[in-house]
Amino acid sequence: MRKTILTASVCAAALTASAGAQAQQSTSGDVIVVTAQKREQNILDVGAAVTAISRQTLQDARVLEMRDIATFVPNVDIREQAPGTLPVITIRGVGLNDFSNTNNPSAGVYIDEVYLSSLGLLAFDFFDLERIEVLKGPQGTLYGRNSTAGAVNFITAKPNFDAPLTRLSASYGNYDTLEVEGVTNIPVNEELAIRLGAKVIRQWEGYYFNRAADDDIGERNIALGRAQLRWMPGDSADILLKVEGYSNNSGLGQGAFFGAVDYTNPPSFACAAIAENETDPTCTDFFGYSDPDGDPYTGDWSDRQFYDAKQIGATLRGVFDLGGAELTSVTGFIDHYREAYNDLDASPLTALEFLPTTDVRQYSQELRLAGNLNESVDWLVGAFWSHDHIVVGSTGYADVLFQTRTSGFGDQTTDSVAGFIHGEYALTDTLSVIGGLRLTWEEKEYTARVFDDNPFGTSCLISLTCSPGPTPQITLAAADALKAEDTNLSWKAGLDWKPLPSTLLYVSASRGVKSGGFFFGFATNSGSFQPFEPESLVSYEAGVKHQTANGALRLAASGFYYDYSDIQTFIRDQSGAVPFQRLGNVDEATLYGADLEATLAPPAIEGLTLTVGLGLLNSELGQFVALSGPAPKGNEFPNAPSVTFNTLARYERVISPGLRGIIQIDGRYSGSTFKDALNDPLIASDSFTLWNGRLAVGAEDGSWEAALWAKNIFDEAYKVQGVNLTSLGFGYENYNPPRTFGGTITVQF
Repeated sequence: MRKTILTASVCAAALTASAGAQAQQSTSGDVIVVTAQKREQNILDVGAAVTAISRQTLQDARVLEMRDIATFVPNVDIREQAPGTLPVITIRGVGLNDFSNTNNPSAGVYIDEVYLSSLGLLAFDFFDLERIEVLKGPQGTLYGRNSTAGAVNFITAKPNFDAPLTRLSASYGNYDTLEVEGVTNIPVNEELAIRLGAKVIRQWEGYYFNRAADDDIGERNIALGRAQLRWMPGDSADILLKVEGYSNNSGLGQGAFFGAVDYTNPPSFACAAIAENETDPTCTDFFGYSDPDGDPYTGDWSDRQFYDAKQIGATLRGVFDLGGAELTSVTGFIDHYREAYNDLDASPLTALEFLPTTDVRQYSQELRLAGNLNESVDWLVGAFWSHDHIVVGSTGYADVLFQTRTSGFGDQTTDSVAGFIHGEYALTDTLSVIGGLRLTWEEKEYTARVFDDNPFGTSCLISLTCSPGPTPQITLAAADALKAEDTNLSWKAGLDWKPLPSTLLYVSASRGVKSGGFFFGFATNSGSFQPFEPESLVSYEAGVKHQTANGALRLAASGFYYDYSDIQTFIRDQSGAVPFQRLGNVDEATLYGADLEATLAPPAIEGLTLTVGLGLLNSELGQFVALSGPAPKGNEFPNAPSVTFNTLARYERVISPGLRGIIQIDGRYSGSTFKDALNDPLIASDSFTLWNGRLAVGAEDGSWEAALWAKNIFDEAYKVQGVNLTSLGFGYENYNPPRTFGGTITVQF
């Protein structure tokens, strides 16, 4: 088994048929190995859409945060609720349309097979990763609930027994940014190995300039660490203990302001100019403020913004050879705390500012037993248990309205138990049938409050009366020990046909379920806290994978159709005397599209690799009623561009004995997207194209390398997220990071 496990460590660097994944492969027809189905398989044997990004590509392309993944995967969109925080992953149009940390992401995210239960856990920086795998389509059978969009697997580099190794790197870039990373691998003896890693990021100048304070904001101060101990007592066991954590004490980047008021246009005072240009300086808020230059990276913000997050986690993984089967145990623990001050009004006035907090503690355990029967059946059975406790809080400030204050909290406990089975049966040497089932039980218990803390009377945000005189704290909305319980079934059925050893044709149908739950946010009616229902997605997919005999060309293409039910989004509730907004369900929706990924390494030009990826998507929501009124059938899904395209070109050659040179360019195009289910054109994002590049020289043996790099070379700015608050006189938009550039020196010994 030791040989098998060590081989797996080497194969872990192997890649799928994707732009990022195959950039580092040779032209000799290397076997490409993935673990998308919880076991090692050649990519040509996996009847599913999988993309992986290798360690080398992660380093060379500076894939450092969640949003960077989308550069290499078609039909994937990753945005942040606020600059540098709370990433939302959308795969083939399916994603989370909510900002609450009590809700679960639609794409399951895993670090070394440990599931991350809350949106707040996804805002972490990357380092010392072996690879990232992106699985498209519902993954409910093997990955469980909350993977209707797909799954993203982060696989960290593990201790190995090959030889001692230390790698040190230092990067310096514009905005006075310093990054230092160190990793060491120590084989203690034949049974014990240790791997230690740490990374520090210091950015002394933020991307944003605050005119009101005459200073930069959005600086970063981040430290990460990881320690792993691997023990292999004999040939039948492989046990890995990992402890990791980070601290992020940074400034919070801010959004761009746009006004909605024109006092020269009575009686509505609506500013018509924002229909053509939302940054038109003639449009103000109710207090007369406007942004004079429309630059999304400058503004007049509050000087109180900050971001503070801390996390520690541990994973214990054991693999045991039982003779006729292999037992895998994965135990996980995460403790996370985060708070951030956000200036939503994006003006020098304290009109709408929030201080949200999140406290997450989660435990999980998975057991899997896998084996092979008569060399024709690969089988796997497993069980999963998890418990998480999430406490969220928020304080709202609207000082310009007679010191208006609101506060609230949500306290949610979730317990989940599942059992699953997966199998592949070879009908013939070329034809296999695949099937799987997973039964999941889940219960959530929820308590919440939203208070009016205005010392001058009823909150001006609620009644606009602002009656004078101090009043006691008023409860605006409440939920007491509400429960939501659900039992659901996920399944998969498929057929794989290999007419040639290097060609796979496959068809599949699968069902995934995303949990229901409870909304937490600003609420004036207790009905806002009533549970929303689970959503389900049935996927029908067909695809082909092929590799030429010499390995020079690899391609993967797939087409899919999604039947989507009970989609979770914000709806209008008329159950009370006054209509209110809550998170509810849209009855139905459909999505369909195609993915294409190809890699070419022409034998005539040694060292050249070209990759492309294309995603096509059509999405249509069913009819629903939002707070502002009915939304017709046919609206597009949020963050679901109809076209995405990515490309990478890498050329590496020996320029003198012992010295190699590398040039790499990668780019991504995304079509225009709406940012909400209402398809509000005011906060929609136009299409954009991003280009990144790298030049490097280094030793052929990898002992050192010096590189120059740039990201967003042409300084493209596009909307990442928007909030339309024109009923309050303004709006708010987040933008992507501007152009960054710098250099990196790496040594390895």
